[in-house]
Amino acid sequence: MLHNIRIVLVETTHPGNIGATARAMKNMGLTRLFLVKPLHYPSADATARAAGADDVLAGAVLCESLDEALVGCGVIFGASARARKIAWPQLDPRQAAGRALAAAAAGEAAFVFGREHAGLSNEELDRCNFLVTIPTNPEFASLNVAAAVQVVSYELRMASQASSPLSALNEPLASAEAREQFYRHLEQVLTDLEFLDPNNPKHLMRRLRRLFNRVELDCNEVNILRGILTAVERRTARVIPKRSGQ
Repeated sequence: MLHNIRIVLVETTHPGNIGATARAMKNMGLTRLFLVKPLHYPSADATARAAGADDVLAGAVLCESLDEALVGCGVIFGASARARKIAWPQLDPRQAAGRALAAAAAGEAAFVFGREHAGLSNEELDRCNFLVTIPTNPEFASLNVAAAVQVVSYELRMASQASSPLSALNEPLASAEAREQFYRHLEQVLTDLEFLDPNNPKHLMRRLRRLFNRVELDCNEVNILRGILTAVERRTARVIPKRSGQ
């Protein structure tokens, strides 16, 4: 199941952190590294810090966007130490590891780590089902990205060896891209209904994302929800005639 878990680094500045991440992963049996727009890569510094985990580096997938790195993933965990104005469903690494392995039995899961200087943006966390926070000294909470990967990788290793891991999911989870299509569909329908004002959206879509991400929608559930949205569109098209030019 560990092979179905991705470690995703977003816009890493220092190539040494990529190498140290590869080493941390290999120590714990993880192999799938995805790099979103790293500043410097490939790099001799990355190879040196990998210290023998060259195969993980060689297999790293370079991506132009976070969405590209998450294609096919059913459940996504975003690692961050920063508090957010709108709280995300939050887990510690041990809780996240158990959920990730349950999902990995039927599909793919990803742990996303942000930039060294700023972490993940709110828009990037919108793609995640859960926020993962490592319990640290509150007076010095920021971890080096490779150290954070090491903590999460260790918990994944321990969870994979547990005598009674969480039960595998009965239905495959909806992929990241399927969820994004649903959110775009939902936003369009809410706009058409004038429930959402695109000029003053506030945090409505972010709160709705948080709600549905927390549920961990499976493929059938996403299809049902999109079917409901399509039915709403058909009914409103009959009730509310389109304006000229539309």
